[in-house]
Amino acid sequence: MAKTAAPYHCSECGWTTLKWVGRCGECQTWGTVVEAAAPTTRSKQVKAVVPLGEAVAKPITEYSGADSGHQPTGVGEFDRVLGGGIVPGAVILLSGEPGVGKSTLLLDVASKVAARDNTVLYVSAEESAGQVHLRASRTGGLQDTLLLANEMDLGAVLGHIESTSPDLVIIDSVQTLSSGLIDGSAGGVAQVREVAATLIRVAKETTIPIIMVGHVTKDGQVAGPRTLEHLVDVVCQFEGDRQTALRFVRALKNRFGPTDEVGCFEMSGDGIVEVPDPSGLFRSGAGDPVSGTCTTIALEGRRALPVEVQALVVPSGAPQPRRVVNGVESSRVAMLLAVLERRAGITLSNADVYVSTVGGIRIHEPGADLAIALAVASAAKDIPLPHTLAAIGEISLAGEIRGVSQAAQRANEAKRLGFDTVLDQSKPSIQKAISDAFARSPGRTQKPDF
Repeated sequence: MAKTAAPYHCSECGWTTLKWVGRCGECQTWGTVVEAAAPTTRSKQVKAVVPLGEAVAKPITEYSGADSGHQPTGVGEFDRVLGGGIVPGAVILLSGEPGVGKSTLLLDVASKVAARDNTVLYVSAEESAGQVHLRASRTGGLQDTLLLANEMDLGAVLGHIESTSPDLVIIDSVQTLSSGLIDGSAGGVAQVREVAATLIRVAKETTIPIIMVGHVTKDGQVAGPRTLEHLVDVVCQFEGDRQTALRFVRALKNRFGPTDEVGCFEMSGDGIVEVPDPSGLFRSGAGDPVSGTCTTIALEGRRALPVEVQALVVPSGAPQPRRVVNGVESSRVAMLLAVLERRAGITLSNADVYVSTVGGIRIHEPGADLAIALAVASAAKDIPLPHTLAAIGEISLAGEIRGVSQAAQRANEAKRLGFDTVLDQSKPSIQKAISDAFARSPGRTQKPDF
């Protein structure tokens, strides 16, 4: 039998092709298609195996889910994202950029679980045991039932699991483990797929939950084969800006709970700290009203957060005025500036406009359009808006204010936080909303000459 041509595969998602191409046909990534050895013979046909004993299929009514409920970890924000806790036998993949705090978060989870007389096996393949102990002592996570192993071989990890019978296993990280049954270095497509498949099989057979740390690519996607995300039960993304201490955990996939919950954390010198009520993190502490500021109620998952938007408008003599944004989409701000000039009569074509959010949070939803427009209008007219005013709404190109999702929840959160005036889709146009907002201004100053 003649040998088949050696195929090529993508190092990111595992997609295969018979000829080399510059761009992967599955994940559309450039420069990741590499050559791999192909099998020279056809695979043998799989023979049927008759199941015996407990493996025999039974009616679903004979099974019980009493032992498959969520078990809290002790970290409330992490449990919120998981849907109430960790399900026995579940495999969780936590991804994030280097240095964002994945290991610190999981070490805190491990110490909280071990503090309740549970055995936790923490496998560190990236750091030495002394480095992990140093971090645990700094964050107060030293527990007698928290077992630490520094291994890079999959067989040794399986031996630790079999000998200790832990209640929770944490692998940091899956890209650094390697199996002796597969050729290639750790982190390759074949190695990551084999390591993950083996750990998933062990978790399902022993009902031991396993949390694996995954690296991300430069585009923010989970590194390794794409099948890794399909095999695991839960995929969580740990994100945050290195310049700020705020961190968010989002569930991209969850077989046992919702995928629209967000956990909020803050990095400190003593480790990672939960932020159960982050309502004051994204607002400034200015006492007197200042022009160019307006608060909106943004949704992060199911959580409504008050976010203050700040704008600054200054005269510009340049032929092309500057448009600088931080925390909001630049294309969205450019559209709102055009609507303000055309529909509200506010001239901005000869002025530099700066728009930013407070606290380093990023807003991607259109529900913040009205707050951005009011902040820019307030800065342009130099008329401050009251602190008790919140704006929620999407602005169309016609100047119409449209409704947003979960409007009732946003309004209730605004009232709970002390906002007595909420501007929303009840206003027919952006011009009417600006007039109403300016009418509530605690004081006016002279309009600048642009």
